[in-house]
Amino acid sequence: MRIILFLFIFISTLSFAQDKTPVKRDPYLQNPSTAQPKQLKPEDKVKIIHADEIKKDPAKYDGNQYFIGNVQIEHKGSVLTADEVIIYQDENFVKAIGNTKLQNADGSVITAGEMEYDGNTQKGVARKNVVLTDPKQTIKTDILYYDRLANQAYFNTGGTISDSQGNVMYTKSATYFLDTKMIDFVGNVKIDNAQYIIEGVNIKQNQNTKVAEFFGPTTITNRANPKNRVYTERGTYRMETKEAFLNKNSKIFYNDKILTGDDMYFNQITGFGKATGNVTLDDPKERRYIKGGYGEIFEKKDSSMMTKNPYAVKIMEKDTAYFAAENIISYQKPDSLDIKIKKSFLRAYKKARIYKSNAQGRADSIAFNETDGVMHMYTKPILWSGEKQVTGDKVEAYFNTQNENIDSLKVIGNAFAISKVDSLTLKDEFNQVKGKYMTVYYQGNDIKEARVVGNAQSIAYVDDVNKETQKPERIGITLSACGIIGALFEDRALQIISCSIGATADTYPMSKIEPSKRKFPDFNWNTKDRIRKWQDVLVDSPNYEEIKYSSDNELYDQAQDAIEKERAKEEAKKPKRVRK
Repeated sequence: MRIILFLFIFISTLSFAQDKTPVKRDPYLQNPSTAQPKQLKPEDKVKIIHADEIKKDPAKYDGNQYFIGNVQIEHKGSVLTADEVIIYQDENFVKAIGNTKLQNADGSVITAGEMEYDGNTQKGVARKNVVLTDPKQTIKTDILYYDRLANQAYFNTGGTISDSQGNVMYTKSATYFLDTKMIDFVGNVKIDNAQYIIEGVNIKQNQNTKVAEFFGPTTITNRANPKNRVYTERGTYRMETKEAFLNKNSKIFYNDKILTGDDMYFNQITGFGKATGNVTLDDPKERRYIKGGYGEIFEKKDSSMMTKNPYAVKIMEKDTAYFAAENIISYQKPDSLDIKIKKSFLRAYKKARIYKSNAQGRADSIAFNETDGVMHMYTKPILWSGEKQVTGDKVEAYFNTQNENIDSLKVIGNAFAISKVDSLTLKDEFNQVKGKYMTVYYQGNDIKEARVVGNAQSIAYVDDVNKETQKPERIGITLSACGIIGALFEDRALQIISCSIGATADTYPMSKIEPSKRKFPDFNWNTKDRIRKWQDVLVDSPNYEEIKYSSDNELYDQAQDAIEKERAKEEAKKPKRVRK
């Protein structure tokens, strides 16, 4: 770009006062000035090294002197060559025509079909197949404007810029700042690389640092996998390390997933990305999205992690499942039987919660195989369905992927199922079954049957229909203990359909069973932490007020009063000793 300095000095040394018609010039160049250029020192003057002919024809070029044939001019190491050079002496204006080439001392070169320069304004124009090359890049365009005072070059007729890293930039308009090596691209910008394509409306790129800044909608697309791309409306991109820093309306598309956030980072080499603020990870294929305050993605492992009050929403055909915890991880991995099939997994850990219309639960951690519909609940799991509750050391839930309902549960270790006898009343009456292992079967949206293995025990309220009133009437409570129990959950009753291996079963009328024996010692019915609506998963515990149930001990109390009265009568009949 030293053509500017050269032409300025060149014009200044050729100042002859003549009255000539002003030359036609590019609109970019200002009107000619009549001011005489200052005299230059002899050592600053331009040397005309060679020209085949030097001419001056009053009928040509308004009588100005011109050089033709292998014209070569030198000034302080910069050499301009052209087929023809016209000097408009009174306007401080020069025009070079045909195979123009400016070779600068710093190694930069400009070639064009023709060049113009105004020594007064120190602005110039190069036209027709313009090529500017320097150690940083090569610029190609039809018209290149340059300004020595601002030390910048500009084009707006479309052009390309290529650099030593293999980047090729296409743009409608660009300004090159020579001092800072900054290029300002405007209008349908495209940067093409072997690994990616950048497209935007306004991009600024520093050719020294290889850092690009984005102003307005911009996309960085992975060439090998066009689905993987980055979108932003304000951001920075380090082209050598392929790191993107995104600050406005940004999205990272990877493996058919979309990560958004207020501030984001993505490394295209490692595939690592992170987002802060209002973060969302959307997985349209799984019909699931995760929200939180901070998220990380690992493109090559096809996994992600969300923290800071995260929750996940799994959208189903007829229902929606909500998960929440301190941390949520999602990932995909090939099926062990067919590596072409990828299975999706979701894990929520530390105070995990789940809400679904027909099942709600909490545990220290929840692992969900979304593809197969298998959910594992670890460490103090508790699962509710209607007015039934299941707890144990570990719970495995099996979802029917067709109808999206729970088919069955497996409870491993300290299995305990509780069912409210009458959900419409606040009576302190609960059917209970417990043991080492339990399998629970669902019918529709409710628990229907349970099979308990190992130290199986049950407490079941027994009703019968009064023949006269045709209304249910309480008979009593059955206490059962055996190796294996098969239990059927009816509307209000727990029916023991099988009790084998060391079976014992006794039914006590309500007047004969004391209240303390109506519940197992580890009875743990929980209404405080019960998740009743999806918003309850957003907090560690909804902390509902504990429901207070009323005990119906009237028959037992009457029986105890009668016993006490009979005992008192017997005591009264006994002779009393009298001390003599």
